[in-house]
Amino acid sequence: MTAGSPLQGEVCLVLGASKGIGAATARAFARAGAAVVLASRDEKALNALAGEIRTSAAHVLVVPTDMGDERQVERLVARILENFGRLDVAFNNAGSGHFPAPLADLEISDFDAAIRVNLRGTLIAMKHEIPPMLARGGGAIINMSSTAGLQGVRGMGAYAAAKHGVIGATRSAALDYAGKGIRINAVAPGPILNERMSSLPPERREQIERAVPLGRMGTPDDVAAAVVWLASESAAFVTGTVVSVDGGRLAGA
Repeated sequence: MTAGSPLQGEVCLVLGASKGIGAATARAFARAGAAVVLASRDEKALNALAGEIRTSAAHVLVVPTDMGDERQVERLVARILENFGRLDVAFNNAGSGHFPAPLADLEISDFDAAIRVNLRGTLIAMKHEIPPMLARGGGAIINMSSTAGLQGVRGMGAYAAAKHGVIGATRSAALDYAGKGIRINAVAPGPILNERMSSLPPERREQIERAVPLGRMGTPDDVAAAVVWLASESAAFVTGTVVSVDGGRLAGA
């Protein structure tokens, strides 16, 4: 391992890599010395990101994948093993399902959609990522939760339920595999200046920023830095935990 390359030689998978936090983390993995596997449903965006990352001489594999489809996830892991022979790190970055509505007004189809990707997709991903990590004697998995997975959020019952479930699954899996060399953690971002947040009216963004003790929204790179740390040996004694990347919002909750 060289200075500034905490993941040198590692094979790192990013599910949900096409934009936002996923794309930022893929770039961060490459800067940290890893070979990067990009997966999401948006093949065009993945190929554009792969071209960008390859300019830094990083080895990149693109595998279009729907995280909620077990056969596709199984095929993804098989492709990784065919190309690299190992899987060291996985970032399960599921984040869809923002259907703002009071609970009784929520369509059951919207609830099912939130559960399918955020929770079911995370469980499917871990199910297929863990065996190759066991085979090589260890690894690191980081799951995407949210501050909505640590507290209730008005009008986001389906999303909050799914993200609470991700934390429960993360902690349970961490206990299952702690003695076998696999560390499993989660990140819980607060307000992040992604495409959805950027589309809000300026006055709404300012209102959100005022509620953050650090006085700003986070960036995808802020979350990516936490993921890289959790994936690296710097976090060798960290498992079963949730790292909040929220500018201090939960400190007073």
